[in-house]
Amino acid sequence: MTSTILAQAAAPSGFDPMTLILILAFAFLIFMMFRGRKKAQKQQEQLRSQLEPGSEVMTNFGLFGTVVAINPDDNKVTLEISPGTTATVHSQAIAKVVPVPAPEAQDEAPAGQSSGDETAEETLRRLDSEGKNQND
Repeated sequence: MTSTILAQAAAPSGFDPMTLILILAFAFLIFMMFRGRKKAQKQQEQLRSQLEPGSEVMTNFGLFGTVVAINPDDNKVTLEISPGTTATVHSQAIAKVVPVPAPEAQDEAPAGQSSGDETAEETLRRLDSEGKNQND
């Protein structure tokens, strides 16, 4: 009896659909890994093409700055984070190039409101006249 059970276990059982499913899932996983890597390389190349001195950038760790110099041999980018303060980061630390906003035409303020050039005293007087000042 035991010998027949062992003989059945050792005999090939033919086509196993689970093996095929596992092989297809593994092939799909490898395909998606390569696809993701190519996509990331394309984005990095596009970022490098936009990177030039004078462009505003954001790093992966949230630091904003203006590109001062690029050293492609050492993969270093020098950023000016405030006037007179520079930081050197690896070129792959640049997350994105921040687009410069287009200058907007200033609309005139609605009647009764100033254009934002009022002093603190004028603001208090305006709020008092509107009945919104709660600092009494």
